[in-house]
Order: sequence, then structure tokens, then C-alpha cells
Amino acid sequence: MPGEIPETLSHGNDPEDEEDFMRTKCALAAVLGLLALMAGWRPAQGGDSLYGKVTEVKGANVVTFDYGAGQYQVRLIGIETAKDTRVDDDAVKLTSKLVLGKNARLRFEGRDQDGVMWARLFTDDPELGIKDVALELVRAGLAQRREGFDFKYGELAAAESEARAAHRGLWSERQPR
Repeated sequence: MPGEIPETLSHGNDPEDEEDFMRTKCALAAVLGLLALMAGWRPAQGGDSLYGKVTEVKGANVVTFDYGAGQYQVRLIGIETAKDTRVDDDAVKLTSKLVLGKNARLRFEGRDQDGVMWARLFTDDPELGIKDVALELVRAGLAQRREGFDFKYGELAAAESEARAAHRGLWSERQPR
């Protein structure tokens, strides 16, 4: 039966033996959890930062991030990109130029109900400096801010306004709105 202690482990039906077994089982689980934390293993949580390298750009706002111990498929938080347009091609090129094959920092923000990892992705390049990739895409007019979303200080809204005013990318006269 599920939940029953096997006869070989319980030494009969003595309740004290069963309590001792359960205490030992809980203590073992706690020790194993502590060892996992000490070894540096735990699932990513909102606000965690990882350093690594972008090994693949799957789309303007989707990359493969290799942090040494594994890889994450990551979607850049806060932006929407055009699909199947010249602007999308330019957005993929800019994302690739900024981070493909380069060191970068990923700040995990969460997952959606489908398990997709959402994060901010920052360049880590001595020549380029530190730049938020999503923000650079919006500033270039190659992505737009997700409806109702912005970073803490309104950077995405400001970058989108700047791109609109300058008629860049999505906001150019050549692009259908």
C-alpha cells in the first residue's frame, strides 16, 4: 500500500520504530537538500543572474544561453518582435551582433504558464559595454514594448518613443503600422 512502511524497515508494528524511521527519513532529506545547495545546485529563481555565452540566436528575442553547467532557452522579457518581415531579419542580426558567441549576463525574471523562461539579457563586452539587448532592439525600432510592460524606470517606453520619433524600423515610413 502506498504510504506504508515496508515490514523489513519497520521492525514490526511498534509506533516508536515507525516514528524513528520517519524522523530519520526527514533528516536525510534535509541533509541531501543542504548538500545540493552547498554544491551550488538549485533551480533558477526570479532575480538570479548567470554569466555565460549565447550560443544560438533562434529569433530576435529568443536565444540559447550556455552557463557552463547547462543551457537555457530564453525569451527576452518585455518586448514583441515582428514576424516574417525585413524588420525581423534586422532584429535577428542586431541580437546576433550584440551577443552571439560572446559572454553575456542573464537575469532570470520568471517563467510563464507554458514553462518558457523569461529573462533580461545583457552584453558583457569590453568594447560595447553593458547593454540590455531588449532595450537596444526597441531603441533601434526593431521591437516594441509589450503592452502594459516596462522596466523599473520606464526605459522601454522611453526607447520606443525615441524610435517612433526618429521613424526607425517598425516606425519608419516604409513599414506598415
